[in-house]
Parts: sequence; structure tokens; C-alpha cells
Amino acid sequence: MKQETELEALGREIVQESAFLDTAREALSSRIIGQKGVVDRVLIALLANGHLLLEGVPGLAKTLIVRTFASAMDLSFRRIQFTPDMLPADLIGTMIYNPKEMEFHPRKGPVFANVILADEINRSPAKVQSALLEAMQEKQVTIGEATYPLSEPFMVLATQNPVEHEGTYMLPEAQLDRFMMKVMVEYPSYDEEIEIMQRASASSVEEELPPVVRPEQIFRSRKLVDRIYVDQRVQRYIVDLVMATRYPDRCGLETLAPMIEYGASPRASIFLLLASKAHAFLQSRPYATPEDVKSIAYDVLRHRIRPSYEAEAENLKAEDFIRNILEHVQVP
Repeated sequence: MKQETELEALGREIVQESAFLDTAREALSSRIIGQKGVVDRVLIALLANGHLLLEGVPGLAKTLIVRTFASAMDLSFRRIQFTPDMLPADLIGTMIYNPKEMEFHPRKGPVFANVILADEINRSPAKVQSALLEAMQEKQVTIGEATYPLSEPFMVLATQNPVEHEGTYMLPEAQLDRFMMKVMVEYPSYDEEIEIMQRASASSVEEELPPVVRPEQIFRSRKLVDRIYVDQRVQRYIVDLVMATRYPDRCGLETLAPMIEYGASPRASIFLLLASKAHAFLQSRPYATPEDVKSIAYDVLRHRIRPSYEAEAENLKAEDFIRNILEHVQVP
């Protein structure tokens, strides 16, 4: 009875605190046509303190989504265009010599912002990837001999183009694993494209979106997300899904065993739990359900499962394996 009372009290807090999400969605929809699923995933990453990888062909408003999101949340924003000739100093900064003082001083790079848009992240070489890796994982940057903490909240929203491979570098598996979700940005619908075309032709100047959310609201919401209740059966369901990506033959999915080179890491379990809590918060619920897990399973797992050569020969992708696993693993 005590637990029910605590959940009810938490539910009232969540309903009151999550009201800002409706305001944020309304503000974002005034500039972004469609892509509601992508916007929700960005909000989930923000609430769960994670990073996001957006993949889609050019022209699908990936940059617009991130820039508009940062403006609405009153967060500092920097767009970094990744190129093959990019150096780590272009990202994190470097030491500059001051001849008057005869000393070196740090000049901080564009990574010192709340929201980082790493545009076409797969175009940069390994040294730049390793510099970004420290920022994503440790929330700090090392310039020279000194280490500088990054401001909170800090999140990286990276984009990559799936159809162009010339002059690109595959992201290291260690860096891919640090993205909470990989979200596929799809084409707009017929009616949405008409609206996009009409709006683009009506005005060539886009006014900056005024802030509708304060950072303090984000921090309060994160604390509530941490308190969202997740039953042990739901936790076991999350681990069952992740284990099925590693050992499908032990879960009655013998046909998948030769198709998966390696499965999801323990970060997948952690991020499934955190993202499920954030998804429940979006629904103004004080508890997470298996449906929350299912709703974000594709985004959390798709970049953590590597198909084998046999799977690639049969044109099977990670999404196919996730679908089979979700259908096979018993729901509590």
C-alpha cells in the first residue's frame, strides 16, 4: 500500500512537471513538419542524459530539428561540420601562446556547448572521433595538460548519410556504443511534403524560435525520470532481449545464431532501462511497462547488433533480428 501511495504521489509530480513537453512539442511543430517520432526520441535522449545518432538521406530536416530543439530548450548550440581534414583541435580547442604574458592559454573549441550537432560525423578521421569520444563519455575535454568539464546538460546529436560512402570513415564500435539511440529519419508523407513546399516558398527568412523551456525544468524532469518505477519482471525482460542478441540459440532462435556476428553490449541494457523510463515520462506515467521497452528497442539496439557475412549475403539487417527477438522473447 505504501508503494502505491508513493507511485500516486510520483504520478502527480510527473503530470505537473511533464506539462512543458506539450509546450515544447507545439513549439517544435511550428517549425518542423512531421518527424514526430524523431522529436520524441530527441526528448527521450535529453531526459535520459544520452546522445543520439540520426541517420537519413540529405534534406530531411535533421539539422533543422536539432537547431530548433536547442532554441526551444534555451540551450547553447553549436553545429560542427565534420570533414576528412578535420583535426581534434577544431573540435575541442587548443593552447594559444600569449607573447605579452609569455604563457599558453586554452582556447576552447565548439564542443563547449549544451547541444552539439556533429554533422556528417562519419566524415572525420579516427583522431577526431577519439576526441569526441571523451566528451561524450566523460563529459569533459582535455586541452594540453588541463581537463575542463563540459556544461550541463550536454548532448551530442550526430548525423550521417547512409547513401554516400566516398570520403567517409566507419564509426568505431566503441563510439557507436556510446550513442543511446540510432534513429532512422524517414521521408515525409505526401501531405507533409506539400506543406513543406508551401512553407518554404512563402518565406525565405526563418525567425529564430524563442525559448519555451528553461534548463531548470530539464534538470527537475531528469530527477523524476530517475524515480520512475521499473518492476523486476520488466528489468528481466530487458536483459532477456539483450541476451537474445548475443546467444540467440539459447533462446530458441537457432536460425539467428550464424546471422549475428556479435550482439549488444551491457550498455544496451542500461540504455533500454533509461530510455524506457524517459518514454514513460513522456506518457506522464510513474512506471515503465514492456510496451515502453518495445517502443524504443529498435532505436537502442539497431547499432549494437552486427550482422554476419551470411546475413549480409541474404540482405538481412539488424532490424530483422530485433523484430524476430521481440516476437519470440516472452513478454511479462
